[in-house]
Amino acid sequence: MSKWTDVRDNVVDALHVEDVTEDIKQHVTSTLMSEVMPVIENAVDNFCAATKEQAKTETGWVKVRDGIVLPLVINGAIWAVKFALSKTMPAQNQ
Repeated sequence: MSKWTDVRDNVVDALHVEDVTEDIKQHVTSTLMSEVMPVIENAVDNFCAATKEQAKTETGWVKVRDGIVLPLVINGAIWAVKFALSKTMPAQNQ
């Protein structure tokens, strides 16, 4: 088997939970907020910085897309996910 198949099978096995408790859901939410979202935000920041830099040499609608639309939409989506996750976390864990 390939390395990818092993990783995929391990993830599937880890996600196969017979009894989903509130503690498991809170742990997953907390892990998403503390470990996954910072990595995604870093990638988004790098992508948006690159598109804004490229927008300086573009013209027309491509300049608007690269300088305004893509960064706004992507950062808005990140904000919405973080907002939704933060609202589902208990007050003491925020």
